[in-house]
Amino acid sequence: MKQKTEQNDTMDRDYRRIEEAIRYLEENFRRQPELREIADRIGLSEYHFQRLFRRWAGVSPKRFLQFLTAGYARELLRSSRSVLDAAFEAGLSGAGRLHDLTVNVHAATPGELKHRGAGLTIRYGFHPSPFGTSLLATTPRGICALFFLEGDDREGALGELRGLWEEAQLLQDQEGTAPLAEAVFSTDPRRKHLTLFLQGTNFQIKVWEALLRLPPGTAATYGQLAGRVGAPGAARAVGRAVGSNPVSFLIPCHRIIRQSGILGEYRWGSARKKAILGWEAARFLGEEE
Repeated sequence: MKQKTEQNDTMDRDYRRIEEAIRYLEENFRRQPELREIADRIGLSEYHFQRLFRRWAGVSPKRFLQFLTAGYARELLRSSRSVLDAAFEAGLSGAGRLHDLTVNVHAATPGELKHRGAGLTIRYGFHPSPFGTSLLATTPRGICALFFLEGDDREGALGELRGLWEEAQLLQDQEGTAPLAEAVFSTDPRRKHLTLFLQGTNFQIKVWEALLRLPPGTAATYGQLAGRVGAPGAARAVGRAVGSNPVSFLIPCHRIIRQSGILGEYRWGSARKKAILGWEAARFLGEEE
């Protein structure tokens, strides 16, 4: 148990430093600070800064930061087009076979939406992740929420969960939800299938299912996603649906970026969005030869 706690503490500390480095880059992007300056900012030597990124992302900080540039983002959009065409033509189940997609969706019925979770028991826990502490909530029908915490604001995350499921009974269950949290952030392609239980309008559900067809290592624009859900010209409405996604990471709203290459905002913070995109890119592209 002690070893597990120490691993969790290390994971959380690593992410906080990564996020601080990304925030510093956001604040000083016009002059592109050197790695030594960024390392100094987060209180590490350049050597330990290198080790931190190797441990967390598997690549050097120089390589990781390349994934956060507008030029890389525009190239990612171009290279993603053919992959996304195949994924959407195959449909959700086909995309799963093509890209190890392991997430299925159950939508709440109109009656369930009306009753706001009445008679439902939701078990939740706070768990470490590569992107900071998360709140994971699950029902007998599937995961209903996954939020990243702002700092250590557990009450804020719980309040958001209560707002989604006002009439449900909430029970904290750290041990019971821990295996599920591990499966969510696992990089093992053999991980078990995960099921989501979502409440939303028909349009929101359609957008969230479309997001699930975006494989890791790809990206799309709001306009492209609007076209995929049969609503060309409705990029703003799609943006609102993307922003209301209740299940971070699994429903990959972080893969929606602007055509210009600007990565854009994110419900759980722009620095976290960059961290997730860079972390995914590192696993698919790795180091340059």
